[in-house]
Amino acid sequence: MDLSFLDQPEQFSFTAKDRARQEEHDEMEELLEENSFALAPVAHPERFCADIKHNGSAPGLMDFKKGTTTLAFVFNEGIIVAVDSRASMGTYISSQSVRKVIEINDFLLGTMAGGAADCSFWERHLAKLCRLHELREKERITVAAASNLLANIFFYYRGYGLSCGTMVAGWDHRGPSLYFVDDNGSRIKGERFSVGSGSPYAYGVLDSGYRKDLTIDEAVELGRRSIYHATHRDGASGGVVRVYHVHKDGWTRKIFAEDVNEIHWQYAAAEGRRGDDM
Repeated sequence: MDLSFLDQPEQFSFTAKDRARQEEHDEMEELLEENSFALAPVAHPERFCADIKHNGSAPGLMDFKKGTTTLAFVFNEGIIVAVDSRASMGTYISSQSVRKVIEINDFLLGTMAGGAADCSFWERHLAKLCRLHELREKERITVAAASNLLANIFFYYRGYGLSCGTMVAGWDHRGPSLYFVDDNGSRIKGERFSVGSGSPYAYGVLDSGYRKDLTIDEAVELGRRSIYHATHRDGASGGVVRVYHVHKDGWTRKIFAEDVNEIHWQYAAAEGRRGDDM
């Protein structure tokens, strides 16, 4: 007769919810273990980046100069997600066509700000986890659960040098939901977020024009205008504007890729100005 359960008498007080929570935790640990990657071969890899910067052995190596502008906001008709497309490292512009909206599934979107490789890898990994959840549970994952998965991953690798400031936006049985998740494992639910070096400029436009009762066209224009003004003032943001609308039937691309230079001249003409005086 197997009496091994007597070695852990505390399990007798476990409720069904406790057991489910423990199983979820164990499953997450297994997934992270299976999909882990090689770390720096040093005694404390979780402090490797901080140690390199502190001891000065490689000056400037860990001073990442990032730049981007992403934003999202909730309104009565759903969620608007708007981003720029520039990838830069200080004054060096490496790309003007980065897709900073990650299409996780038909009802979930993620945004990229920080290290392009980190954000892209982990949000695509999140897409796989969401699909596995859907196959296992026979239902779509909620926005809260998806954002929690991402926050748990970031918390697990906290201090290892990840650079991510992401938003997870989607629609589930509770309606529209928007979460901010960063590389420290922080997770915040809100109705308006802007992330990146251009976010102060984007917030200025967004806050002045935001209303819950915006029409879809007005909301798309607000997202477009906010990103444009950020790219106009922030040298690390630029390229094209992309705007998505999240609604009860999924998400729709409202602006696929509109050059910010063309937007500049459109706004100048609408205001009766030359354009070089703005």
